[in-house]
Amino acid sequence: MSCANITKKLINQVPDCELECNEGLVAVNPGLCLVEGHNVVIRSDANSVVSDNHVILISGGGSGHEPGHGGFTGKGMLTACAFGSVFTSPPPKTIMAAIDAVCQGKSGCQVLMIVTNYTGDRLNFGIACERARVKGNNVEMVVIGEDCALESIDLSAGRRGLAGTILIHKIAGAMAEQGRSLSEMVAELDVIKGKMGTIGLSLSSCSVPGCGPMFELQHDEMELGLGVHGEAGVKRIKIDSAHGAVKTMMEHMTNPKTSTYLPLKSGDKVAVLINNMGGTSILELNVVAREAIFYLEQKGVIVERAYCGSFLTSLEMAGVSISVLHVTDDILTYLDFPTDAPGWRPPYLPPGHKTRVTPNKMKVITGDSVMADSDAEKLSEGQSQMVYTAIKTVCDNLMAMEGHLNDLDKQSGDGDCGSTISRGATAIKAALGSASNSSLPLDCPHALALCIAQEVENSMGGSSGALYSLFFTGMANELKVVTPESLSAAWKAGLEAVMKYGGARPGQRTMIDPLNAAWLCFNKEFQSKGTREAIKVAAEVADRMSKETAKMDAQAGRASYVNKELLSKPDPGAVAVAVWMKAIANAI
Repeated sequence: MSCANITKKLINQVPDCELECNEGLVAVNPGLCLVEGHNVVIRSDANSVVSDNHVILISGGGSGHEPGHGGFTGKGMLTACAFGSVFTSPPPKTIMAAIDAVCQGKSGCQVLMIVTNYTGDRLNFGIACERARVKGNNVEMVVIGEDCALESIDLSAGRRGLAGTILIHKIAGAMAEQGRSLSEMVAELDVIKGKMGTIGLSLSSCSVPGCGPMFELQHDEMELGLGVHGEAGVKRIKIDSAHGAVKTMMEHMTNPKTSTYLPLKSGDKVAVLINNMGGTSILELNVVAREAIFYLEQKGVIVERAYCGSFLTSLEMAGVSISVLHVTDDILTYLDFPTDAPGWRPPYLPPGHKTRVTPNKMKVITGDSVMADSDAEKLSEGQSQMVYTAIKTVCDNLMAMEGHLNDLDKQSGDGDCGSTISRGATAIKAALGSASNSSLPLDCPHALALCIAQEVENSMGGSSGALYSLFFTGMANELKVVTPESLSAAWKAGLEAVMKYGGARPGQRTMIDPLNAAWLCFNKEFQSKGTREAIKVAAEVADRMSKETAKMDAQAGRASYVNKELLSKPDPGAVAVAVWMKAIANAI
């Protein structure tokens, strides 16, 4: 993204604009407040959600989509919302601050995270989800991906979450107010989200504060099927009337020849949401709403509810999106249920107030790390020394491989895989210190896994940091006892956490391939060959499988967007796994 020809923005300083936006939101709507020290918007009466034993609704994402998602925080919708920088998912500590601000130190809270289907959001909310579970809360995550633009999802990260997500906020909020259980909500929302589709259209690009336009459109062009982060759509078409543009959008959305289409037939009952992507005038928006409703009614579709306005924007992008949701009587009841969220209706005032009074900021004690279980089993002095040697060897080997991993990453990414992993190894080695004076709990595998998860998350950043944090966090619970069986179970739990939130599966050319192959080998061999020999054999399997990724088609991660003919080398993430597994095998 070039920062040439910087566009004008009515802000103060670029680094402050996201937080100042939310400070303005709560100043206008004193039924909301900010969590001190975090870019988190929360209901000022959030404690009533916990005291009434209702499900806590947490969502969020990058800034720049206002009023989504903070404007939909309030009674009847979200409980709290976590924000990242513009178009960047919030880090796990910000999401945890949102949860902690509501729970206020209580365990056993029921928490539902509503997350749009972008890799960064899945990973960072996934880390927070696992961390909140370790704290003793009951947490589930519903991922929304209703984009109907993609003609195929075989070689991509899947359907994106767009403006239809706001309808899920509304429905979930009504369910929570009615006292539905977490399991009931997840089951019903998983069905409802599959009955929805969204298609977008833009007439111009947007620009991140401090930079120029993210892409260029000629004066006679429109972009069909773009996402909410300024990423390009499926195709460019010539400028058309509102009637023609809506017809094109709806025909693409309902085209059964695409893999992401929304089925629509005469007699179906739907709710329609017409969303301003940021820079569209109300006049144009109402015209589009008119055309969308007329189009559906001419097809015999019954439009039960229609919503028109700014819901999930892309800064100042001139454009619209249309979301269609198949409805039942129950869904209509949820949509009609009252809410005080300011993005859905007029500003929210605290109970009993008729004038604007901004409350003090809520103070909450939060922490980045999860406390380890003090009853977890400990290792002997000799075993602790072996753990020290293994970690040091892993760190040294990964740091030495930085250049090679970067070279591998240049064919499918931005060439920084080795640097990212090296940062994590450097941070862990610094914390490792000496065998007699280490800040890592070398004698407790459970606590060590949690500490390493925190180190890589804070030092590496990006998807790699999140994936490794998920891996070690997922392992932690199974490592409260120290047996070959618990090591196998921990390995499996960490692997499943990475697959759950990262979205990749074996055979898709990622780090999952050597991790899975090595675990299968270890799980088969450790009882007959012993732990050390099984680890050695598993490391050899991981090395072979990492090389095999060169022959695989990428179906997950950034490489899935690259022409497969250009992918001739092994996946760098897979190679990194083989490096640290061989290092462990050699060290023990």
